[in-house]
Amino acid sequence: MDCYSQISNFSVFFHLNMNNEISKNGTKLGGYDFYHKILGSPKYVVAPMVDQSELAWRMLSRKHGAHLCYTPMFHSNLFANDPKYRKEALQTCAEDRPLIIQFCGNDPETLLEAALLAQDYCDAIDINLGCPQAIARRGHYGAFLQDEWELLGKIVKTLHENLSIPVTCKIRIFEDRKRTIEYAKMLEAAGCQLLTVHGRTRDQKGPLTGIADWSYIKEVRQNIKIPMFANGNILCLEDIQHCLKETGVDGVMTAEGNLHNPTLFKGIIPKTWDIANEYLDFAELYPCPVSYIRGHLFKIFHHLMNLRPNSDLREELALANQIEQFRNVVSKIQKKYECYHNGEQTYEQEEMDPNVLQQVEGQNILLPYWLCQPYIRIPPETHKQIIAEKAKLAEDPNRIKRHFYDNEGNEISRKRMKKLRRRMRRPHNPDGQHDRNLESCELCTNPLGFKCPYRLCRICCRDKCYTENCDCVGHKILIKSRRAKAKFFEEKINVANIGIENLEKIESEYQIIGKKIDLSVNVETNYS
Repeated sequence: MDCYSQISNFSVFFHLNMNNEISKNGTKLGGYDFYHKILGSPKYVVAPMVDQSELAWRMLSRKHGAHLCYTPMFHSNLFANDPKYRKEALQTCAEDRPLIIQFCGNDPETLLEAALLAQDYCDAIDINLGCPQAIARRGHYGAFLQDEWELLGKIVKTLHENLSIPVTCKIRIFEDRKRTIEYAKMLEAAGCQLLTVHGRTRDQKGPLTGIADWSYIKEVRQNIKIPMFANGNILCLEDIQHCLKETGVDGVMTAEGNLHNPTLFKGIIPKTWDIANEYLDFAELYPCPVSYIRGHLFKIFHHLMNLRPNSDLREELALANQIEQFRNVVSKIQKKYECYHNGEQTYEQEEMDPNVLQQVEGQNILLPYWLCQPYIRIPPETHKQIIAEKAKLAEDPNRIKRHFYDNEGNEISRKRMKKLRRRMRRPHNPDGQHDRNLESCELCTNPLGFKCPYRLCRICCRDKCYTENCDCVGHKILIKSRRAKAKFFEEKINVANIGIENLEKIESEYQIIGKKIDLSVNVETNYS
């Protein structure tokens, strides 16, 4: 049974569970009652990650010790107004609990509309007030709302007063400690029932990410009364234990640490190919876009893919678009490195890709590249120094201009040299042509639709549906259903002439996509 077919059963399960937890006076639980009785007092939390905390990854994380998971961030406007987007977003199952759905947006009514549609499938609704990316600036949401307290107060209050489940928030800190504390207290007063604090400012992102400051989180914890999660600097289980002790929070949320090692909560360091195969098993059970799968595997194999001898494997992974192709890459990695892991052969250090910047200062343990391990960025100071040196060199009028040459010794442009280097990284496919092995339509040479039950392209499938009066769910060509619907409404116009005694016969004769159509309201109008 796939996720979509489980949603209705899951909804029933949800309502039964919630009815048992609602207090006698009919009010929803909040604060620590919500944290303990609904969420189950979670300490290990998987963060909301766009295109990365999908159902398959959540189930893998739960298998390895995650107590609570968040969905990826959903856009409230799209969720409220686009049924297709909403259906694809609401992937869940009965085992995917407890679960919090996160939305972004800047309009209280739109956020409420989206939250009302989602509240039957989760335990709480989270408002994203921490995204620092450029797309959040353009869309005016996430961390770029943190200065608009009146609007945020209205958003949180609107959801708190109109939802049957609690509302939570995820924020970033201000540079001003006092302002950060007042910010958290404002959200608590507006109705936030659980707060996650990321110990970085909204300017700390990308190469300027740096270290999260737990002292801010500790001070916020001391000044609010609702449950609280900490986020930032979590690379291993010891970091979680240290954070809980130092900040006094109720739970710790991790994003990047979880992506590189989903067994982080158990404190083990598994082989990358074991985790990759486990994830692919879940991806088959709970299908998701190919781009999500590819992204997860690049995270898991991050250190291996930065080795120059593995450039062909990196290219093969980048071009894969089917589960079996992904499994083939995983199998090749296992075949290459398992002998070293088992001690059958001695591993000799492979050359690192020269374009990869590494931070090795301060490390006293070097794990083999084939084991799951965290990704450590270079410090912001180092990045700024590199940028400054490049700018200084560009402004130097006496600098020696670099010259580039091809294999035959001919001088070429910098752009041409970069292109040749890209080709060198894919020796088996120097022209850069992607071989995706697309299957052809059974009636023509066009690529077939992978979800088409007739194995046809869209044009041929449309012709077939028109001539043979059938539907194609894969291409969303619903000729048979629409014709039945048109015939049904034609008959409905004549209901008054046919008589009320024949109404049940009409209803049973014309059913559209398995859903019985109720005409009682219209029939009453016709007979009034």
